[in-house]
Amino acid sequence: MISNEEGEFLIKLARSSLESYLKDKIILEVPEDTPDNLKEEMGVFVTLNKNEQLRGCIGYPEPVKPLVNAVIEVAIQSAIQDPRFPPVSPGELNDIHVEVSVLTKPELIEVDKPAEYLEKIGIGTDGLIVEGCSGRGLLLPQVAVEWQWNVEEFLANTCRKAGLNVDCWLEQDTQIYKFQGQIFNE
Repeated sequence: MISNEEGEFLIKLARSSLESYLKDKIILEVPEDTPDNLKEEMGVFVTLNKNEQLRGCIGYPEPVKPLVNAVIEVAIQSAIQDPRFPPVSPGELNDIHVEVSVLTKPELIEVDKPAEYLEKIGIGTDGLIVEGCSGRGLLLPQVAVEWQWNVEEFLANTCRKAGLNVDCWLEQDTQIYKFQGQIFNE
């Protein structure tokens, strides 16, 4: 997908976007020195952690806009629009650790029986999207590793994130997608 140098570029861009917006309410323009590869449409999430605790995380699971533009937008959104947290203040910036996850396009996991999901999902490799009749939830690949979940726990927690029953992944009308991510940290 993208190189380590491009990942470093995205991390610095996310950090600059946060600082520029939180301190001066300025949304950065796309830098002129942006590598061409980062102008392609890709899914991305920006995760903010403070003292090793989640402080904000927002992104685009689908490749809906150029990656560089999406990073600028979701870095700011993760700081001020994550409904689970109050907005990040400028005084918190020194304690915030930025993580950028660049995503592949989600693919529907095709199974004959729901039990087959257990063989088709890789912990630490795959992120999940669970879609049911009344909700949709996403968990990034690193979440299952951080919580030391097995595949069944990962599925259950993605269902919970969607606001669905934890065993909704066993229902025929539930759709489950997987995607992979490249994770870059400060």
